[in-house]
Amino acid sequence: MEQEYILITDFCLSHKIETHFVMELYEFGLVDIVVKENVQYLPIKQLPKAEKIIRLYSDLDINLEGISVITQLLNRIEKMQDEITHLKNRLDLYE
Repeated sequence: MEQEYILITDFCLSHKIETHFVMELYEFGLVDIVVKENVQYLPIKQLPKAEKIIRLYSDLDINLEGISVITQLLNRIEKMQDEITHLKNRLDLYE
């Protein structure tokens, strides 16, 4: 069975960050956290997003407020691209 969660402490150790940083990401609504038996986990699905945020924060020195705005804009772009693809597919039916 595939593991669905990773311990936040393990994630932080592997990325050389503090655990409070992940908690701040959670407070900003940037990642989800699951608590089981008083232990905090990060869903595996959230790993790419969390790693992207860490790169923005550490490599580009963007603060959490800026990261929040960037992720919202990227989500909007992704939705718009999906809608464009859907509309192109519908248009192809009529051509």
